[in-house]
Amino acid sequence: MRLDHATNVMAREKGGRVEMAVYKRGKVWWYKFTWDGEPIRESTKQTNKRVAEQIEAAHKTSLAKGEVGIRDRAKVPTLRDFIQQKFSPYIEARFASKRNTLDYYRAGIKNLSEFVRLANCRLDKITVQDIAAFVRTRLDAGLQVTSINRQLEVLRRIFKLAEEWNEIEKRLPRVEMLGGERHRDRVLSPDEEDRYLAGAAAVGVQIQDAYFRALGGIRARLRGKQPIEPKDPFLLRDVATVLVDCALRPEESFRLRWEYVRDGALNIPFGKTENARRTIPLSERALRLMEARKLTATSDWVFQAPTKSGHIEKSTLKKPHAKAYTIANVTSFPLYTFRHTCLTRWAAHMDPYTLGYLAGHSDFSTTKRYIHPQTQTVLAAMERARVAQSRHKTGHSGDSDRLSQVA
Repeated sequence: MRLDHATNVMAREKGGRVEMAVYKRGKVWWYKFTWDGEPIRESTKQTNKRVAEQIEAAHKTSLAKGEVGIRDRAKVPTLRDFIQQKFSPYIEARFASKRNTLDYYRAGIKNLSEFVRLANCRLDKITVQDIAAFVRTRLDAGLQVTSINRQLEVLRRIFKLAEEWNEIEKRLPRVEMLGGERHRDRVLSPDEEDRYLAGAAAVGVQIQDAYFRALGGIRARLRGKQPIEPKDPFLLRDVATVLVDCALRPEESFRLRWEYVRDGALNIPFGKTENARRTIPLSERALRLMEARKLTATSDWVFQAPTKSGHIEKSTLKKPHAKAYTIANVTSFPLYTFRHTCLTRWAAHMDPYTLGYLAGHSDFSTTKRYIHPQTQTVLAAMERARVAQSRHKTGHSGDSDRLSQVA
């Protein structure tokens, strides 16, 4: 019987302690040998002597490999198997308290798993061409670059963890984002803001009018079916006001409790990072709005809604928001635009550190993405610089009045 080379090496180094010792008990062959002073005796469960000798040799080879630092290569999982067995459980546990983050990962996992070419491929066999094919199917399906990049980010995270967890012995291909992504850089003008809030108020009036008409309708008068009275017809207007005056993330406003509203400010105790915990002074109109809502509050939530959570969700405002910007004749925009609008306006009047704090950012590089200088702001800043430069050259102090007028 020929042994594996590694076994022979160990046999010579250990004084030939791996001698063949196959014997028969009944119809089944067993083997017995001593390794490092310990007796090893096992049944091969085979009736063929040659096969039994091969099993014994394989056992000795395995022991020899362990001593010389050789290990068998673990089977590399497919993308789908790695997601199901390791990545998804990790994500579910890691972000259990962050619903939006979980939704982000779940959406990416779903789309990656549905693309068979990637999902059924072993991690170490995935190529740049496979990733490009995935991107092409997403583009053909009509997805925007922004949506595709979010899915690629999930794939990149999967690759990173697979390498960190030693699931593979080679570097995986680099996952690059697509260019041309649309960023949230729109800022509402004061006129657009006024028109939108008026439109949001008009939506509330429409809700009230519909209720009053229903009270006088046939179903109410003749059939005794009373319509449900709207509890918060001006909900959209109030939420929009808080967003544009306090630069909250929409999700932060959804989960506002009355205990967070105190001393004329919003005390945010939660968020994406520790820096999201902050105190934001209320504007005068936002303060009046909160005081008015508090008088009729019947829940711990500032913006109550008949949802499973008890507070408003993104879907709660979707249709009213679309009606409001249509009535206002304002180009459609997401609710997040209010946050950008507020931060951009604040940026012209406060230092970057205060701005970053109020925005709830962990570093200023993030804050910069939310600052979109407006034409009038840029012109005013340039004029102040010219005035200061002119005063420095002439040495006159009479320009201070001009500077104050520009500021």
